[in-house]
Amino acid sequence: MKQPGNSWISGLRALSKQPKLARDKANTLLLLLAGLLVLLPHSSALPWWSTAACLILMGWRAMLTVSGRRLPSLWILTPICLLLMTAVYLSYHTLFGREAGVCMLAILLTCKLLEMHAKRDIFIVIFLSFFLLLTSFFDSQSIASAAWATLATLALLTALLSFQYTGLMPSLWQRIKLAMRILGMALPLTVIAFFLFPRIQGPLWGLPGDANTGRSGLSNSMTPGNISKLVQSEEIAFRVKFSGALPRKSDLYWRGIVLNSFDGRSWTHAEQPSSHRPSLARPQHQLQPESEDAQARPQPEEASLAGEAVVQDIILEASGQPWLFALDIPAAAPQISEMQVRLNRQRELNTASEINTRLRYSVVSHPSYRLQAQLSAADLQSSLTLPPNYNPKTRNYAATLRQSASSPQQAVVTVLNLFRNENFSYTLEPPLLGVNSVDDFLFGSRAGFCEHYSSAFVVLMRAMGIPARVVTGYQGGSLNQVDSQLEVRQSDAHAWAEVWLSGRGWLRVDPTAAVAPERIQKNLGATQPARGLAGFIQLSMNQNSWLASSWNAVRMRWNAANNSWNLWVLNYDQGKQFNLIRALGLEGYDWTQLSLFAFLLIGLAMAAMALPFMLNRPQVKPLDRLYLNLCQKMANQGYPKLAHEAPQTYADRLQAQRPDSAAIAAFILAYSTAKYAKNGATDSLLLKQLKALLAQCR
Repeated sequence: MKQPGNSWISGLRALSKQPKLARDKANTLLLLLAGLLVLLPHSSALPWWSTAACLILMGWRAMLTVSGRRLPSLWILTPICLLLMTAVYLSYHTLFGREAGVCMLAILLTCKLLEMHAKRDIFIVIFLSFFLLLTSFFDSQSIASAAWATLATLALLTALLSFQYTGLMPSLWQRIKLAMRILGMALPLTVIAFFLFPRIQGPLWGLPGDANTGRSGLSNSMTPGNISKLVQSEEIAFRVKFSGALPRKSDLYWRGIVLNSFDGRSWTHAEQPSSHRPSLARPQHQLQPESEDAQARPQPEEASLAGEAVVQDIILEASGQPWLFALDIPAAAPQISEMQVRLNRQRELNTASEINTRLRYSVVSHPSYRLQAQLSAADLQSSLTLPPNYNPKTRNYAATLRQSASSPQQAVVTVLNLFRNENFSYTLEPPLLGVNSVDDFLFGSRAGFCEHYSSAFVVLMRAMGIPARVVTGYQGGSLNQVDSQLEVRQSDAHAWAEVWLSGRGWLRVDPTAAVAPERIQKNLGATQPARGLAGFIQLSMNQNSWLASSWNAVRMRWNAANNSWNLWVLNYDQGKQFNLIRALGLEGYDWTQLSLFAFLLIGLAMAAMALPFMLNRPQVKPLDRLYLNLCQKMANQGYPKLAHEAPQTYADRLQAQRPDSAAIAAFILAYSTAKYAKNGATDSLLLKQLKALLAQCR
């Protein structure tokens, strides 16, 4: 009886004896691999169905290639393409724009792979792949994205070279090395164009109308669960470089948005009414001196700043929001070229438009301050308002606390002790809350994140007649030991409260510190360890201190490299180009002259690259050059020399085809005699004779 395993063994042996794939199949599979490298960066931005459809179509093409079956007909491909185009329209409600256009390009690329019947179709696929690879920078411009794009470009060039060979084809490694040489030759031209090609104002990847879609970050509203979802992201919100010593971890409150309006569930931003003139930092080229009347008009003291000033150089990532962040509290609005930054009464920094590019600014803050110590009842009314018919249990409890508290300060301490001593827990996954969200949290679940505690605290304060509001921003950050910059991530997003006390103004109160002080002293990971694979990796590192320290060192160096990439590559804008032009002494020239200068440098670079090839060109002897001239002249007259023909064989064929071939026969006889003579020497008299015979070959 045949053993079950024998069939598998025999199958493997038969498979091992199969001949290698034919050249066209191997080249097609290489092209499919290059296309897959192009499509993978788009998988996170495209709808899941489009990614699945592209993978299925590419897998179908690979199966047809390996099996040698015919490609599907247009009667099959056309309905598939129309169905996918309809799905694009249903997903984006348009066929135009950046996102819908990229999705259509990805689908058209994979459909074209199933419709390659000629060499022209192969070139269309490769050039379409190059264009689709360029669009991947819409979503990410990091070092990893650039490295992946370089790898995909190398694969596409290798595939393009593979389809060019008609005779003996070099090995795959030799083709890859040739593609690497082509990329290396393009590198000097790329560097010159990067530094000297005229820069437009604004980001290169932000030209389409929908290129600046909103990114992750804090918004102008807060609903229980918003921040807890945001903090699961490890994306960097901004980086900070301090001029002096790093402040204490507990002092790193990065003020962002003041939320003063509550509808029973959500907190929203509402501009505090004021007749006072706000602080406004205009672009440097628009600064104008104030009028004498404005300077003489007395201004009420909005903020009394004390203690040592903290100077911060901040690099803010694009957020799609108008908010800037600074250490609590900023003294004045930062000066940013070509942008107006406003510092309002609530000590918020904001711009007139969304921040869709990386932004760098310097700001001065004073951790010790007294903010709006003298406010009228009308100014405080918005910080006392609560929606009617919401959270009745909380209102009743606040009435009880108000009777027992001897002062507003005592009421604040009482509520903080409630969070500290009762059975409250700090978690990223709190249970869902009902219509009366604060009631459900205080007297039901007692489990929540920072937004739950700050919201409940402010509602209790307002119910006791104490003005209070919610502030959202970031707390903490991790210091990168490589470049000495503090990295503040989305996982550091935080919400706290402010209460107003007569004579003291607005005071920061963080209810989260009463429940989970380690969150303020350390970071989120101290209270919420990672789960799943991340948790397993974290546990393994905790058990191996050397592995943990090595990983942290690698992570810091990678973050520092990304920061340098952002500063010197992605942030190379028109201003930096002007500085470079000024340093080169070309400040007085216009863009036309600078463009000519750039093209001149590119030409010199191309000449420098071509020079080694010209110097290494094989030298042709004068005797052979005359024979090649004859062959070229005959080819122009319709009698080309065949690749396998020797000189005498060529002469015999020409003598049979041309009646005036005597001069040709004499030329080739003299050439063969001199070429294959024993001494191999050629004198000038023979060369003159050959030139004369060549002239007779009309």
